[in-house]
Amino acid sequence: MKKPNRWFLETRPQFLILSVILAFLGTTIAWYTGNVNIWHAVLAGIGLILTHASVNILNDYFDFRSGIDQAAKRTPFSGGSGILPANLLTPRQVLWMGIVCFVLAVPIGIYFIIITNWQLLPLLLFAAFFIILYSPLILKHPWPEWAAGVGLGALPILGMYFIQTSAYRFNVWIGCVPSALLVHNLLLLNEFPDVEADKIAHRATLPISIGTNKAAIIYSLANIAVYVWIVIWVAAGFFNWTSSWVMPPWTLLALLTLPFAIRGIKGAFNSSDPAMLMPGMASNVMNVLITQLLLGVGYILGRVI
Repeated sequence: MKKPNRWFLETRPQFLILSVILAFLGTTIAWYTGNVNIWHAVLAGIGLILTHASVNILNDYFDFRSGIDQAAKRTPFSGGSGILPANLLTPRQVLWMGIVCFVLAVPIGIYFIIITNWQLLPLLLFAAFFIILYSPLILKHPWPEWAAGVGLGALPILGMYFIQTSAYRFNVWIGCVPSALLVHNLLLLNEFPDVEADKIAHRATLPISIGTNKAAIIYSLANIAVYVWIVIWVAAGFFNWTSSWVMPPWTLLALLTLPFAIRGIKGAFNSSDPAMLMPGMASNVMNVLITQLLLGVGYILGRVI
């Protein structure tokens, strides 16, 4: 493997697609209620990708140092990048790579604080808290998946919206909830194969702290809640429960991903069978990405039609 490829693969680029879709969705919610600056959206998207890469890289570093990487069974969806166990990079190189990605995102955040207002600062500080402490601290406390849902689900939507509008309006708080639930579930199902390995580092993920069966129930309820949430807020506009369409009717396109959600749920309840779990994990990834993509398309259609 050529050395530049090692650095690129260490970021786990296949997972960075999520940040691109989050940037798209947050921008479309802002455009639904006003105008957007596409260059600001692109710059903020780059910052989001850098911070997401930083989380991935630092997670790899801490997994290797704790011994998880050596014990985990790698899958296409879990078990890390495999770069450190293969001695393709040193732990020191990976640590510095994670730090550099984080530092490169800082000027972008400062720029948007200057051109919008100080209310963006608490969101960015909260995001930094998750980036720095997720692997060494948060994962060792019960139900750490909430941090992923908030930090890599809700906060990016709120941030992308704020840099366009300089405000946190009601519709973006409603619009970020599906992303929070979906990203929560992205992490949750991917943890099922790593239960024994994660115990080495004294992690308290849901499959460890409450068992895989109960974790599967929470995973299922969160999946169902995504679709119920969308239907409720579309209905709120239809029946005039709100002054305007908070989520336009076209966001119901997201319901097309229900088959992916069902396969993910089946995988969660059959986690001891790789023939069921692996397709479930694949469907879970598709559900997370396509549901948010369709929500973004729904906001666009809600503006133009």
